[in-house]
Amino acid sequence: MMITPVHRFRDIERKPEYLQPEKCVPPPSRASLGTMWFIRDGCGIACAVVTWMLVFYADFVVLLVMLVPSRDYVYSVINGTLFNTLAFLALASHFRAMLTDPGAVPKGNATKEFIESLQLKPGQVVYKCPKCCSIKPDRAHHCSVCKRCIRKMDHHCPWVNNCVGENNQKYFVLFTMYIALISLHALIMVGFHFLYCFEEDWTKCSSFSPPTTVILLILLCFEALLFLIFTSVMFGTQVHSICTDETGIERLKNQKPTWEKTSGWEGMKLAFGGAFSLGWFNPFSNLNCESPAPAEAAAAAPASAIMTQEEIEQFLAQDVAVQVLHE
Repeated sequence: MMITPVHRFRDIERKPEYLQPEKCVPPPSRASLGTMWFIRDGCGIACAVVTWMLVFYADFVVLLVMLVPSRDYVYSVINGTLFNTLAFLALASHFRAMLTDPGAVPKGNATKEFIESLQLKPGQVVYKCPKCCSIKPDRAHHCSVCKRCIRKMDHHCPWVNNCVGENNQKYFVLFTMYIALISLHALIMVGFHFLYCFEEDWTKCSSFSPPTTVILLILLCFEALLFLIFTSVMFGTQVHSICTDETGIERLKNQKPTWEKTSGWEGMKLAFGGAFSLGWFNPFSNLNCESPAPAEAAAAAPASAIMTQEEIEQFLAQDVAVQVLHE
């Protein structure tokens, strides 16, 4: 049995410090896996804070500038309840997308013990990430911000301070959908409020002075229009990626699929955690995206097909994919 290099399609940095197998520390114990996922990135944290502040600003203008001064009590209650419900769901989706592990591969699992547990079959290709010393599953990519390999990574979004991957794509889709809805709702209410103020006395249509009211409404209109366009495009892109079973990175690299595609409605059910139900729109529902254990995925290989200690050491010392072949 011999090992031959296989051409790989993943962009990696070929620095010596990433190629030293002694740098690969074993993955953390199961006891430490229950810690909360949070990316300590200054730009991402700032973008997440700005996102929440913009939602709170929109809520402030909708309630205190447009709805509270309104003489139509039913109109104010219905629109206030609808807007705040959608805003709450948007922020909850943002919270889940930000604090959910997107599908990170265990860091530092490129060890002799882990390679042996895989029991690689003849012809099976495995990849080692030189940046986080991990064995890359198929369709996983390394994120330079999260400093981890992410399964089915679509992109890293600074607005949620996290990668969009296998485990949190649902929450990101819900976030873009709810932001688009509250943006559209705000634009409609701003339009009706301007018409109402033109027909009535400006001093009676708001608790603020007319110049202040106009400035607040124009800023809200600009914010709502900008985010409506942006989140609608992102929502459509994400749904298209789910339905075609092709991530943004795979589409940009024009990769030919080497996996069995789960497209259309089946892809939506897989991404949202089951058959269509109200749970699809609930950011508090958990997903059932359990992947088979690495040892199970490559189990039952004959003893003659398993890599030897010398071959494992060769694999750990190099920065290419390897393929197990018969002599």
